[in-house]
Amino acid sequence: MQLIDSHCHINFDGLIQRLPEVLDNMSANQVCQALAISVSRDTFNEVRALAEQHNHIYATVGIHPDSETAEEFSLEELLQHAQHPKVVGIGETGLDYHWCSGDLTWQHNRFITHIQAAKQANLPLIIHTRQAADDTMRLLSEHAAPKAVMHCFSEDIRVAKIALDLGYYISFSGILTFKNAKDIQAAAQYCPLDRILVETDAPFLAPVPHRGKQNEPAYVRHTAEFLAQLRGESLEQVAHATTENFYRLFEKVQRI
Repeated sequence: MQLIDSHCHINFDGLIQRLPEVLDNMSANQVCQALAISVSRDTFNEVRALAEQHNHIYATVGIHPDSETAEEFSLEELLQHAQHPKVVGIGETGLDYHWCSGDLTWQHNRFITHIQAAKQANLPLIIHTRQAADDTMRLLSEHAAPKAVMHCFSEDIRVAKIALDLGYYISFSGILTFKNAKDIQAAAQYCPLDRILVETDAPFLAPVPHRGKQNEPAYVRHTAEFLAQLRGESLEQVAHATTENFYRLFEKVQRI
């Protein structure tokens, strides 16, 4: 059995300082690979370096939607970085109306640039959406984003259906294990197993029984165990399916 953490930030403070332990814990919990996600121009080199240094770590390139003043990547720069053999996706990108308000034209334009890059590079988008699901899905549809994963899914069945109808994958984080996450749990039961990924979003959103503590890729196993129980499937079934789904979406990743 093997699992893959499809979304983490192991370059962030608290994890990078104890990286050997973090990687050992992954191995001990049969988490064979992890995708280190880019959120800013400043830190892209960090996630790329981690991917270059470790065979089982891969990276993405992108700018998170939560900061208007973040230095941008141009479309040309995104495409250039996407040619790196260990850069396997574009993002994380999307819309965030929780942290941002007012005229969000800049956020929409940033998102559209990432969609264009993903289309031209033939790489999947890693989608962040918070309190902005309808506009997020509208822009993805209007600009015909071909491949995407809804990262850290925190919506309901209605939004899951829109994403699935567009051909996208749904990734569940530790939020799935929280008692008050009934809509997310219902969506996890609704989604077909061949369209589901699991992730940590480490160092954030640690699943039960580590809720409130620092998250790390090894803990994706707890989310997978909860998902299996929720769906009435075995952990082995969920692990196999989510791993195969990851490889199907992120075609540049080499199997282990």
